Amino acid sequence: MQPVFRALELTALSAVRIAGARVDYHGLEHIPAESGAVIAINHTGYVDFLPAGLAAYHRGRRMRFMIKAEMQQVRLVNYLIHHTGTIPVDRGAGADAYQHAVSALRAGEVVGVYPEATISRSFELKEFKSGAARMALEAQVPIVPLIVWGAHRLWTKDHPRARLVRSKIPITVLAGEPLAPSGDAAALSARLRERMAPLLAQVQQEYPHPAGEFWVPRRLGGGAPTPDEARVAEEQELTERMRKRAGDRRPDPSGTEQ
Repeated sequence: MQPVFRALELTALSAVRIAGARVDYHGLEHIPAESGAVIAINHTGYVDFLPAGLAAYHRGRRMRFMIKAEMQQVRLVNYLIHHTGTIPVDRGAGADAYQHAVSALRAGEVVGVYPEATISRSFELKEFKSGAARMALEAQVPIVPLIVWGAHRLWTKDHPRARLVRSKIPITVLAGEPLAPSGDAAALSARLRERMAPLLAQVQQEYPHPAGEFWVPRRLGGGAPTPDEARVAEEQELTERMRKRAGDRRPDPSGTEQ
């Protein structure tokens, strides 16, 4: 696990240099130096994991991520999953992944989780799933809120990937004060969202936000969809995904299924 993880760290650091990106880290002292913790990350794009993982690296830690099980079908990704301790999640049966994550937390590792589960098209916080809170409660470890902002300009839903070489896109990473694992999962998840919302708003406000840009939230004058508009797009996406999985079995005029 260690040699492959080290190679990934060096690759990530090189990618940041090649992109010419400036990544500003704040509050990294909130990530435990040794003990286990759930790292709750906001989700705005496909490469959030890179600056989040480097935040742990700069704290002297290695973050284990939870990843969609479908990614195991990609040979290289499958190799990395098995050699870096990444936890594949089968959305239809996630109990095994959940227990792996709890075991890792109890063993003193830090596990990165996206409480929103999917990318937020509005770039504002969506409703949270309870998985992060449940893991923290069962393992009795804190939850550290982690905001990543700017990486969505490189690659996010509904938009083409940006030119990565010398893109010089600034990225901000902000870790907030940990939440103790107390109460029930619903209450802890609500407290987590309440803690992350002002942190995200702070970072967004301090980051340049040109009017009309697709990556700027509507609240700040940008062109991103509102949370309500994003919710409609997500519902349409889910409907289309379910239709494809069902093979689009619509009845034909003869009364048989297509």
